Amino acid sequence: MTKEERELRREQREHMKRMEAAAKEAGRGPIDVPFLLLVLLLTGVGLIMLLSASFPSAYYESGDPLYYFKRQAGFAVLGLAAMVVIGRINYARFRGVAKIALGVSIALLVAVIIPGVGITSHGATRWLGIPNTTMRFQPSEIAKLGVILYFADSISKKKDKMRTLRYGILPYGFILVLIAALMYFEPHLSGTVLILGIGAAMMFVGGIRGYWVGIGIGGVAAVAYAFLSGLITYNSSRIAIWLDPLNDAFKTGTGYQTRQSLIAIGSGGLLGLGLGKSRQKFLFLPEEHNDCIFSIVCEELGLIGATLIMAIFALLIIRGYWIALHARDRFGSLLVVGITTQIALQVFLNIAVVTNLVPNTGISLPFFSYGGTALAIQLAEMGVVLSVSRQMPPS
Repeated sequence: MTKEERELRREQREHMKRMEAAAKEAGRGPIDVPFLLLVLLLTGVGLIMLLSASFPSAYYESGDPLYYFKRQAGFAVLGLAAMVVIGRINYARFRGVAKIALGVSIALLVAVIIPGVGITSHGATRWLGIPNTTMRFQPSEIAKLGVILYFADSISKKKDKMRTLRYGILPYGFILVLIAALMYFEPHLSGTVLILGIGAAMMFVGGIRGYWVGIGIGGVAAVAYAFLSGLITYNSSRIAIWLDPLNDAFKTGTGYQTRQSLIAIGSGGLLGLGLGKSRQKFLFLPEEHNDCIFSIVCEELGLIGATLIMAIFALLIIRGYWIALHARDRFGSLLVVGITTQIALQVFLNIAVVTNLVPNTGISLPFFSYGGTALAIQLAEMGVVLSVSRQMPPS
C-alpha cells in the first residue's frame, strides 16, 4: 500500500468518525411536508389512472377487471409503509449497506443472464423469480438503488480527490461499464441509460473536472450519431420507426405501439375524453397499463390534465434537488441527487418515448406504470429523501 493510499484510508476513517458523531448530535426534525404531499398525490393519481387504463386487459387476461389494480395497490401500501419506516431512520446508517447493496445488485444481474435462471418475456431476459407466475422482479430496479447508495457513500469521502482520474473517474467508470455490459445481454437499454445517467450526475455533483463532463456528452453524441447513421445496427428497426412512425410497413410490434400511442394522445385533445373513457385501452394500445400509461392519461385527461401531472412531477423533482442543496452533509446531498435524478430521467424518457420524441426503449412512468417491485422501491427511495430532510440544518 502506497503512502497516498494510506493517507486516503486515514482521511476516510476520520471522516466516518466525524459523520457518526454529527449523526448522534443532530436533532431529528420534521419531515419535508411538501415533498411528502407530492409523493402521496402522485401515488394516488397513479393508482387511479392504473385502474382506468388496466381494467379492459385485466378482464380479458384474468377475468377480474381489478386484477392489476389490486396487486398494484397492495405494493403501494407496502411501499408507503417502507417509506414511513425508512423516513424515521438516520440516513447515515445507509453507509453500512452501500457496498453490500452494490455487490448484491451485480450478483443479481449476473444471475439474470445465466441460462435457465433468468425469466424471458417479450424477447428480453430481465427478470428473476418463479417461471409462469407473477412472482418475479427486475434486478435492474435494485441495481439503481445499489449504484446510488455506493456512489453516495464513496464519493462523499473523497472530496478533492474526485478531481483526479485515479480516484474520481476510473473506479466509478468501471462499475458503470460493468453494469452496462451485464444489462446489454438482457438486453435492457432503458435501464442502462438510467443507471449511466444517475452515475454521471452523482460524479458531476461529487466534483469531477468539467472537461470529463464534456467528454461524456461528446461520447453520448457520438453513439447517438452512430445509431442514426446506421453504423450501429442494434435495434435499427426502432430507429426507423422513430424516424417514420406512420409508415404502413410498421403494422406490428414497436411500430404498431408507437402509432397507437400517438393516436391515443391526439384523441385526447385539450380537455380529454373523460376519466375512464379511453378507447385505445380496449386492446388497441399495447402496454397501456405499463410503458404507455401516459398515452391513456393524455387521451382521458387531455392536454390540460397531462400538463398538470407533468407539473406535479416537476415540483417533486425541484423539491428533491432543494432538499439536496440543504442536506446536512455530502452523503445526504448525494443520496438525494441520485434518487431525484433517477425520477427525473425516468419521467422524461417515458414521456419522450410515448410522444415519439426519442426511439422506443420500453421504460415505465414512476408511480403510474404497473410494476409492484418498482413502485415499492420508488416509495422506499422517497423514504430516504424524507430521512435526509429530517436532518436539514435550520434555515
